[in-house]
Amino acid sequence: MYRTLIHTARLADAEAASILAAIPGRLEPRDTHWLLRHERPAEREAAEALRASLRLDVNPLPQGFDGAAVGLLVTDMDSTLIAIECIDEIADRAGQRQAVAAITEAAMNGELDFAQSLQRRVALLEGLPVSVLEAVYDEKVGLNPGAEALVAACRRRGVRIALVSGGFDFFVDRLKDGLGLDFALANRLESRGGFLTGRIEGPICGGAEKAGFLLSLCGRLGLAPAASIGLGDGANDARLLGVAGLGVGYHPKPALRAVADAVIEYADLAAVADFLEETR
Repeated sequence: MYRTLIHTARLADAEAASILAAIPGRLEPRDTHWLLRHERPAEREAAEALRASLRLDVNPLPQGFDGAAVGLLVTDMDSTLIAIECIDEIADRAGQRQAVAAITEAAMNGELDFAQSLQRRVALLEGLPVSVLEAVYDEKVGLNPGAEALVAACRRRGVRIALVSGGFDFFVDRLKDGLGLDFALANRLESRGGFLTGRIEGPICGGAEKAGFLLSLCGRLGLAPAASIGLGDGANDARLLGVAGLGVGYHPKPALRAVADAVIEYADLAAVADFLEETR
């Protein structure tokens, strides 16, 4: 039996009819979503067509994925857990927002090597006072809708949460502490005498490192990778989503959308918790 989730608590009769016409099966209401059981696999194209026509997130689940067994959620930060790209906001204070944002966009679309693009962007921050980071955090950082509900749902189910980012530990560590998350990994901006040097201190956290972080946490927690969810938005998250039991793209860039197991486009982050329920 195959399973597909429809991420809405309310489903009109006409919407249900459209879904069943495209993916014949049995619809079951859950608290926050609908579960569709069907005997034949759902074509990705059919799910995407339903998503576009109904403006609802429709996600066929990979065979063998057991949401009730998930013990780890690893999420990206910028444009995933939070609404901004922190480096773009920092660059704004240096008068370099347009240049940095263009590089960020190209990197997230998979058009540039992430490590090289990060080094290029960080170089443009040279000379900024470190105090700018605190100002950006206080004035600009805000959670995406549904983030707190997702964290609460994970807590209720005993799912550990890790925050991993190609951004900076200054922001990641504060979010980790503020939300009570379990693990975190990110890049560190080098500074001297209270000013940024325009360099990264230590190894760069990129796509491979994100994936390795998930695998290392699974080992540490005694979990199989199949019992994990990876969540991100850009090309730099492709490897993370690839090693997770379920790879979820949140408003994903095209490069990530093409490889994600599931996509959240119309619902908010709370919908990721739908994947944690027993669906067998």
